[in-house]
Amino acid sequence: MGVFPSLFYGCSSVGRALVSKTRCREFEPLYPCKIKREIYAIMKKIKAYFASVYDELVRKVTWPKWSELQSSAIVVMVASLIFALVIFVMDFAFKGLLEWVYGLFY
Repeated sequence: MGVFPSLFYGCSSVGRALVSKTRCREFEPLYPCKIKREIYAIMKKIKAYFASVYDELVRKVTWPKWSELQSSAIVVMVASLIFALVIFVMDFAFKGLLEWVYGLFY
């Protein structure tokens, strides 16, 4: 109960009797305490998740060197230019072909 002690203060697993002149013979269960414990458990899991993410990024990931990063970026740019040129040529060829086909009917 170290991190969020206020979540457990005043909680009971049984319930409490209502004190009122109009509702004096009823019993109210304390479900909010159970919900607070569930929230605490979820928050604990989220904290553990982010701790493991940080640990993996800092200690387990092998980051590329600057020269490797530059060479990879150049390869990606050249491949993108080649791909764009191929699409341009195909578009130009299909445009000419379709203009020729439409010219036959008009």
